[in-house]
Amino acid sequence: MLASLRRRLSAVVPVFLASLLAVAGLAGSVLMAPSASANVAPYKPNHAANVGLLQIGDPYRYGADGPNAFDCSGLTQYTYRRAGMWLPRTAAEQYAHVHHILKMHLMRGDLVFFHDSSGHVYHVGIFMYWNTEHRAVILHAPYAGTVVHRQPVWTSAWYAGTLR
Repeated sequence: MLASLRRRLSAVVPVFLASLLAVAGLAGSVLMAPSASANVAPYKPNHAANVGLLQIGDPYRYGADGPNAFDCSGLTQYTYRRAGMWLPRTAAEQYAHVHHILKMHLMRGDLVFFHDSSGHVYHVGIFMYWNTEHRAVILHAPYAGTVVHRQPVWTSAWYAGTLR
């Protein structure tokens, strides 16, 4: 557990410090060691979430993976590809590919996988934020006759995953 915490902090602290320096306008005036600056990288799942927001209103179409129509896993595959990450095609394959995390550790752009009573994953969405009722809000392409949109999660039968 301590190693996991150390690994998470070593990934987060350089990005946090770089963000503070950029906000303060000091990024150009502070010298960083090459190894420290090499650790500072954009948070790609967040970029995927931003790409997903641009798809709001695009219609659901079974088997579609963009750019103008999507099914659920086509949307996540498309947004992650645009953010420089690879995901397999189906929701179940994507769940098998990602790191499984606790729901409370979700960050914007991570993935939410819905499952049936036997644990089989049948749907996926992109985590956006926690709403005021402490429910996860996702961006997804749910089913025929709908469009890509944000929606609070409607069930407790879901898993969380990430490529962080």
